[in-house]
Amino acid sequence: MTQLQKYFLAILPPPDFLQQVHELKLKLREEFGIKYALKSPPHITIRMPFLYNELKEDRMVGLLNSFAANIGPFPLEVKGTDQFRGRVIFLDIHAGDELFEMQKALRIFCKRNLNLKDELSDLSFHPHMTVAFRDVKKLQFDSVFKRVKEQGLEAKFEVNGFFLLKHQNGVWTPKTEILLKN
Repeated sequence: MTQLQKYFLAILPPPDFLQQVHELKLKLREEFGIKYALKSPPHITIRMPFLYNELKEDRMVGLLNSFAANIGPFPLEVKGTDQFRGRVIFLDIHAGDELFEMQKALRIFCKRNLNLKDELSDLSFHPHMTVAFRDVKKLQFDSVFKRVKEQGLEAKFEVNGFFLLKHQNGVWTPKTEILLKN
């Protein structure tokens, strides 16, 4: 019997920076009542949410591991604050071609090997780390944006893998780390 579950693939920052961004999200909840971004850990989405048979999760992880075995680590920088359409506030990601090449290869791999359809945002990949969206009210948007920008959160790190996240009990939980080749 098919048991469809929601998943997505993302790069998570190192634990210390992940904690800094999480604390920022907590401050935004406290000051502005914004809480939707707290439903997932700070991350950079590389494959948008999709439905997949939970009974085949181990198979999916095996396939993703075989994909990652051909991709080497690469540097990434989180620097600056930006926004989409006056609704989403995020930390900007600066990366070389490696991230874009990996995301494109992953998109093609998921289509061929996991039978996943391309999402529009997978095709027009813009790496970012969301800190506020969906429940940001129009009247408070500029204040929230200013507060995030004032925090000046920045990080440089090497990407050594990505995570399969699973939607459980209303939140996204990192399920499995997929390591890149050494």
